[in-house]
Amino acid sequence: MKLLRRQFLYLAAGVAALPAVSRIARAQAYPLRPVRIIAPTAPGGAPDILGRLIGPWLSERIGQQFVIENRPGAGTNIGTEVVVNAPPDGYTLLMVSSANDRLNFVFLRDIAAVAGIISLPFVMVVNPSVPAKTVPEFIAHAKANPGKISLGSPGIGTPGHVAGELFKMMGGVEMIHVPYRGGSAVLSDLLGGQVQVLFGSTSLTVEQIRAGRLRPLAVTSATRWEGLPDIPTVGDFVPGYEASSVFGLGAPKKTPVQIIDKLNKEINASLDDPKLKARLIDLGGTLLAGSPADFGKLIADDTEKWGKVIRAANIRAE
Repeated sequence: MKLLRRQFLYLAAGVAALPAVSRIARAQAYPLRPVRIIAPTAPGGAPDILGRLIGPWLSERIGQQFVIENRPGAGTNIGTEVVVNAPPDGYTLLMVSSANDRLNFVFLRDIAAVAGIISLPFVMVVNPSVPAKTVPEFIAHAKANPGKISLGSPGIGTPGHVAGELFKMMGGVEMIHVPYRGGSAVLSDLLGGQVQVLFGSTSLTVEQIRAGRLRPLAVTSATRWEGLPDIPTVGDFVPGYEASSVFGLGAPKKTPVQIIDKLNKEINASLDDPKLKARLIDLGGTLLAGSPADFGKLIADDTEKWGKVIRAANIRAE
């Protein structure tokens, strides 16, 4: 009787362990089918551009397709919700930016940090019709015309929006925020003069700057950007001002650690690939190689900084 009972217990323990063994086996074999990378912005935005650089590299490296899917809207919350609610199996990933943690979601609660990719500054650009060629001249112009300057952004709660709100607070100016559905849409209206100023990513603005269609006043990084070496920083005129956006890859919470570690290893390898590294650096940012924990800390630190701006400006998702 004791022998039968012992055999039963061994059998029961083995059966109970099967799901865990199965999950580990699937994680080790990952990926077995195409993977979606959700870019929670419209085409042309920084998450979209980065996803379309990283996706093909991962596809070639790993041997399965990594397909970029744009889900813009609600300050990146629509796309983020897709990933939050997806099965934690590594087949639905998120192109994370600082904006993903600003409105309806708590990044470290709902999304597992996978890997950092790049930190990008913004360029403060104006339509050439604006009679200001420097940040002090712009501040003076805005103060002389309160409520008449329109600040365009890719959407409520996006990095460009909160960077502009921080400038309003620290520069002591009034501007009307005009949100759009993505970077391409706001850029089009800025070129057309429907809005006057934009805090846009280097990837969105630099081509128009070099063509003379937009006037750059300053970059938002702590130091000058080598892509526009003659352009000063906002902090040169507004002491203490600095704004940039952290980008990387995330996955649904509870995604197996084996999958996260594999993706982290491949993303870090991509940042060492000479061709891809050169294309990323050309966007004007700083590469963010490191562990999942390193990336999680960057997002947490960014959340603390920008959370203060969001609360002060009373920014809410729509």
